[in-house]
Amino acid sequence: MFRHGEPLVDIWTGYASSGVEWTHDTGAIVFSATKGVASTVLHRLADRGLLDYDAPIAAYWPEFGAAGKERITVRQLMTHRTGLSALPQIATRAQDVLDHELMQQRLAAATPDRLLGVPAYHAFTYGWLVAGLARAITGSSLAELFRTEVAEPLGVDGIHLGRPPGGSSTPVAALCGSRLSAVGAPIGAMFFGHAYGLPGPVGAATRALFLPGVETLVAGDDPPVLDTELGAGNGVCTAPALATLYGALAGDGTVAGRRYLSAHTVAGLRRVQTYRPDHTLFYMPMMWHLGYHSMPTGTQSGFGHIGLGGSFGWADPRSGLSIGFVHNRLDLGTFAWDQLASTWILPLAARGARAVSRRANVPARRAA
Repeated sequence: MFRHGEPLVDIWTGYASSGVEWTHDTGAIVFSATKGVASTVLHRLADRGLLDYDAPIAAYWPEFGAAGKERITVRQLMTHRTGLSALPQIATRAQDVLDHELMQQRLAAATPDRLLGVPAYHAFTYGWLVAGLARAITGSSLAELFRTEVAEPLGVDGIHLGRPPGGSSTPVAALCGSRLSAVGAPIGAMFFGHAYGLPGPVGAATRALFLPGVETLVAGDDPPVLDTELGAGNGVCTAPALATLYGALAGDGTVAGRRYLSAHTVAGLRRVQTYRPDHTLFYMPMMWHLGYHSMPTGTQSGFGHIGLGGSFGWADPRSGLSIGFVHNRLDLGTFAWDQLASTWILPLAARGARAVSRRANVPARRAA
């Protein structure tokens, strides 16, 4: 946890794998917290005038203009309103998910569904949409842009898309717990398979999250999901690196005195873009910013992105706080507690920061 760019708390505990203790440099798969990093890549491009949030995606990525999508804007993409949240629309088997270029091509050719224009969380597809747009502008893959637009300018080696390259100082913690085994069990598979066609949020959530065999992507000590570019879900991050990134967003856009984003761009990221309930996330008012959300805190001032299992990165400009929290447990028995970790960590961090501030002001008041 940082405050105004200065570290307040940096703690770690537990094991990264059997017999291997967690360290300051241990990275974990942060699942959907990856979306916050992917979104920041686009903000870096916008900051340099290479991207306009209100321009059609097809202006940069012409193939995307097919099937009635020529008017969908970058702003709609970054607030989950493209009508392209359904995974079965572009993938027929779990292995398709591992082919990020194929997924980008299929999304470019896809027809938006009836949720076009309203918030409907793009659980998997968000990352491929961002990747396709960013590649069209820069010619680089999203994994490369994680390095050149995020990690290197921030001065960290703790933010990667997929498996960290050789020579990285970031070891990857092995996932532990039951993972998604319940999804592939006969009862689970039967339920999710029949839920595709259900009306309302149950059907929307199932279409956004489920594909037969999806549980195999995180199976084993070396899961297949590490070997692709899934900008919506396979980021490998350390807690200090995430806190550093969100520190730039919580402040004036600088990190250690270096300009990372302009103050104008950072101010824009703090504005809530839509208060409408999200049709995939059971009508929760996520208060979508451009690629980040304000829920679960329920305040407009704080924003970030939470991932499956509860890992998250968060910025609170009002207090100058930025927080990175990562772990490797993905277990059905503790899932609800883990997923809601931010609801107790964020208030605890805010109270701690206020206490530090009060103690710092005591000598000044006495001296006066």
